[in-house]
Amino acid sequence: MGLDLHGRRVLLTGASGGIGLAVARALHSRGATVLASARREDVLRRLCAELGDRAEALPADLSDGADVAALVGRAGTVDVLVANAGLPASGPLLGFEHEQIDRALDVNLRAPVHLARALAPGMVERGSGHLVFVSSLSGKTASGGSSLYSATKFGMRGLAIGLREDLADTGVGVTTVFPGFIRDAGMFHDSAAKLPPFVGTRTPEQVAEALAQGIERGRLEVDVAPLPVRIGAALGGLAPAVSSAVQRRLGGADVADQMARGQADKR
Repeated sequence: MGLDLHGRRVLLTGASGGIGLAVARALHSRGATVLASARREDVLRRLCAELGDRAEALPADLSDGADVAALVGRAGTVDVLVANAGLPASGPLLGFEHEQIDRALDVNLRAPVHLARALAPGMVERGSGHLVFVSSLSGKTASGGSSLYSATKFGMRGLAIGLREDLADTGVGVTTVFPGFIRDAGMFHDSAAKLPPFVGTRTPEQVAEALAQGIERGRLEVDVAPLPVRIGAALGGLAPAVSSAVQRRLGGADVADQMARGQADKR
């Protein structure tokens, strides 16, 4: 079941990042009121000033359970949740400290679960709403250096599929978005990792447009990546051992190492 975004109140987490900024602009252009949340209040203020009317900054740290609970109250009525905030959590699991693991789990998975649990009842009562979870193609297949990140993104996919069934016939939709490598802005771009020439990318704006259409058309899952990358992710789901061998042959370990080094300060 699709949802017209005009006049809707959207709570968007991770609004200060590359994809988040693009999503805020895309949803606002469709007539939605954007409740923009992230840790960086200065970026949120600039975004709201750019958007003008129908935009509000709601700073919050999603690694803090109290902040997550408070965010729900501050947001008021929410018609659409876009759980976009995430930490890269790149690198071998053995390289993470205990608190870094917990932080990735809190931000990438636990916060979306709690926000959905808190906001869905109001949507069900009104008979209308939508929950969007921004995962990753790493939520469909895993590779070296992605164990923790993939665990959170696989978990988000499972959450969304099961939740959609729980909410069937309530008027509340659920969509998961699976971006691949994103250029120009965002976590992959910031890591400065270099991809093999045959691996394509997408822009934050393409993710935002696909996300908006996913809400409007009521789609369960939306992949945002070139066809070869999507085929690779599908292979990983069907034949993970074969996929891993192919990734090693194609230099996946080197890309993973570059990303881990480039994103180490975001753990």
